[in-house]
Amino acid sequence: MSAQEWESLCDGCGKCCLSKLIDEDTDELYFTNIACVLLNSKSCQCSDYQHRFAKVPDCVKITLDDIEVFHWLPPSCAYKRLIEGKSLPAWHPLLHAGKHSEMHKRSASVRGKVVCETQLNGPSQNYIVRWPIDECE
Repeated sequence: MSAQEWESLCDGCGKCCLSKLIDEDTDELYFTNIACVLLNSKSCQCSDYQHRFAKVPDCVKITLDDIEVFHWLPPSCAYKRLIEGKSLPAWHPLLHAGKHSEMHKRSASVRGKVVCETQLNGPSQNYIVRWPIDECE
């Protein structure tokens, strides 16, 4: 698979740009609605994708070489679904001529659901959400 084909699998939902918390006792993963400072909350795209690693040192590049990091991706993620042998969600842009409108219409993106990491009011535990897990299809 070429780099361009791999990149096209990304649906642009923005869920991978959310902060995650891991319970140190149980290793349970929790998603929050805390968005990376570079995430454009309307388009659900990185505002500086080309330079994201320089600006956000803990940003993770998702490649087939790093399958072990896929556990923290949401169940709707095409990269994770590919590894699990599952099909793309019905709203995936590749199934709609590359358009993201179906994904946004089905509320499968982070649009309108997030707060920027620079705007927090209280501990990150207050921002735990279930919707990245619950909205796969």
